Amino acid sequence: MKFSNLNIATEDYSLLTDLYQLTMSACYTGENLHNSKASFEMFVRSLPPHFGYLIAMGLTQAIEYLENLHFTSAQINALKATEIFDHVTDDFWSLLSTGHFTGDVYAVPEGTAIFPHEPFLRVEAPLWQCQLIETYLLNTINYQTLIATRAARMRDLAGSEAILLEFGTRRAFSPQGALWAARAAIAGGFNTTSNVLAALKLGIKPSGTMAHALVMAIGALEGSEDDAFEAFQRYFPTAPLLIDTYDTVAAAQRLSAKVKNGEMTVTGVRLDSGDLIELSKTVRSLLGNISIFASGDLDEWEIQRLKKEGAQIDGYGLGTRLVTGTPVNGVYKLVEINGIPTMKLSNNKKTFPGKKQIFRQEKDGKIIADRLGLCSENPAKNEISLLIPVMKEGKRLLEIENLAEIQKRTLKSVAKLPLETKKITDPVLLNMTISDELESLHQNVLKR
Repeated sequence: MKFSNLNIATEDYSLLTDLYQLTMSACYTGENLHNSKASFEMFVRSLPPHFGYLIAMGLTQAIEYLENLHFTSAQINALKATEIFDHVTDDFWSLLSTGHFTGDVYAVPEGTAIFPHEPFLRVEAPLWQCQLIETYLLNTINYQTLIATRAARMRDLAGSEAILLEFGTRRAFSPQGALWAARAAIAGGFNTTSNVLAALKLGIKPSGTMAHALVMAIGALEGSEDDAFEAFQRYFPTAPLLIDTYDTVAAAQRLSAKVKNGEMTVTGVRLDSGDLIELSKTVRSLLGNISIFASGDLDEWEIQRLKKEGAQIDGYGLGTRLVTGTPVNGVYKLVEINGIPTMKLSNNKKTFPGKKQIFRQEKDGKIIADRLGLCSENPAKNEISLLIPVMKEGKRLLEIENLAEIQKRTLKSVAKLPLETKKITDPVLLNMTISDELESLHQNVLKR
């Protein structure tokens, strides 16, 4: 089974997994353990540096994956041809040829703020299914959670009025990753994306400006930078102009003169280099109440600095530092098998046993604490349960959420966080306690 490219189609999902997920599934089948009822939970042990929270994202793609999971005869033949599986039982191949996801899934809604050790996804299914799906779930949820969290932090710092544009496609880790990054950024609070395919698939209008190449090409062939501006405006009269190809201030001065003489109308400009604080102030003094966009390897720390020092910036184009960075290290661990609670005891990688629930406490519209307990427990009077059922016996229980609704939940989640938790340098984590029932189970499993 050879491919001319590495583009991913829906029918490829089953093979988009690590080898050991398949070898373990084959072993479970040979030992007649494959249909044991298992529960796996996804959580993070720690946050990336200077993160005080995460915004859960990627559930929509996880459910779509689970709904479409199946193996074709060509894929099974390709696996056989590797000769890795020469000693597995025939039952394993029968399982793959007829199997699909039949389990239950519980998750926090996308856009929910989460913290270390809190399971934001739980899968209850036959053991072989739980095992097979680990790689894909971690891939899409970890990455989208990272991007949504970065986007939420940037939105929180930029304020509700700023325009935030996702410009990260050329720096994302893959074409597929670029689509996920655009979705997660918008769900995290951005206005739109420059990625045309992502925008159209998401049902929104893409946004962008122009590149230095246009200024240099038209300027060289037709005479000047101003010729490039005028040419671009003939076809896109309301698009911002990129004015820092040569001399930002000189370009702004010439544009100002043309505006005053009634020769052209300028609705916005983009600054991509130089001292953005001083340049934006100068451009504002020359061009008045236009939209000034900034770009060029910006992140939440730079947005904070620009605002603090009085930059005259109305919007930001954010790419490299949005779609890359220290990854979210979400893990996916077995917590129960055939009703028997399990836990990991490895150094620095210990887990809590049993199927769990996050109980969140709020007061006066603010999140004040979380309690990690067992899913069999009930929330206290002032608590809400975060994990909800999203799939039952392999069928989705919820309609696909509108991206605007997910963004609304994200913004609301961030607004509820304590100020010290939202800090982008040395944040203070939310207080989390362990329920008496969970601690008792923990101790009993340790003794066992």
